[in-house]
Amino acid sequence: MPSVTIAALTLVTARRDGLLLGMGALRDLGAGHAELKSMHIVEAARGHGVGAAIVTHLLELARARGWMRVSLETGAGEAFRPARALYERCGFVACGAFGDYLDNGTSAFMTREV
Repeated sequence: MPSVTIAALTLVTARRDGLLLGMGALRDLGAGHAELKSMHIVEAARGHGVGAAIVTHLLELARARGWMRVSLETGAGEAFRPARALYERCGFVACGAFGDYLDNGTSAFMTREV
C-alpha cells in the first residue's frame, strides 16, 4: 500500500486501477503507543475487505516500528456500528479515553496490543 510519513503521522491509501478505495493513518503517541486515525472507505468499496486490509497493514507498520499498542477513537452512535465491528474483527477491544481525548459520550475508544 502506498504511504507517506509527515512528522509523527503516516497515511496509507488503498487503490484499485488508480481509484482511491480507502485511507487510514497512524500517529505516534510516544511511549510505544500509536493511534489509528482518519479511517475512511469509499461507499462503493465497503464490505469488500478494504477496511480490514488497511487496518492490517497499519498494524504491521506499527509492529515494524516497535510500537506495542494501537488505540483509536470512533463514534459511539449507530452510524458507526460497522466501523466498530471492523475494529473488533481486527482484535480491538473497548477501552477508556486516551491521549488528549475526553470521554464525552459521543466517542467510543478501542485498543489492542501489536
